Amino acid sequence: MTFFKQYNFPVCFTRAANVFGPGQPLYRIIPRCVYFFKTGRKLQLHGGGHSVRSFIHMRDVSDGTIRIARQAPAGECYHFSTDLYLPIRDVVRMIADQMAVRFEDAVEIVGERPGKDAAYLLDSTKARKTLGWEAKISLEQGIAETIDWVNRFENELESLPKDYVHKA
Repeated sequence: MTFFKQYNFPVCFTRAANVFGPGQPLYRIIPRCVYFFKTGRKLQLHGGGHSVRSFIHMRDVSDGTIRIARQAPAGECYHFSTDLYLPIRDVVRMIADQMAVRFEDAVEIVGERPGKDAAYLLDSTKARKTLGWEAKISLEQGIAETIDWVNRFENELESLPKDYVHKA
């Protein structure tokens, strides 16, 4: 923003929380859940999964980003999210249902991660009104796509890290 204000640098800003879809790293909750359920591993659900999130498919975020590049004035900031806010537990249960896995058998409730936020809530009204953008891919559809992706690439995914590793 400093470069925009000082030098009129042509930049816009975006924020999107909980982007998901096929190809995402396995430490993210949706592909991790799918992969663990597929391979019979227990998923650790931190704090019982009560944190609230709005999950948005990567194609919807990409569509919004392209709209910004084509039509947004410099210096603006846009949020991309859906209006569906769910506890992570409900998302994990939705995945278990789609995969015909019994939630109680596939999940282990563990303590909360230090510093975990209770909710990530973004308002995408500005993107909808000024860019004509809207989220089009439902959470259920995106989960089904992620399940298909894990099924197609299970052998390749086996060699990838399953846990987040912070790089200093």
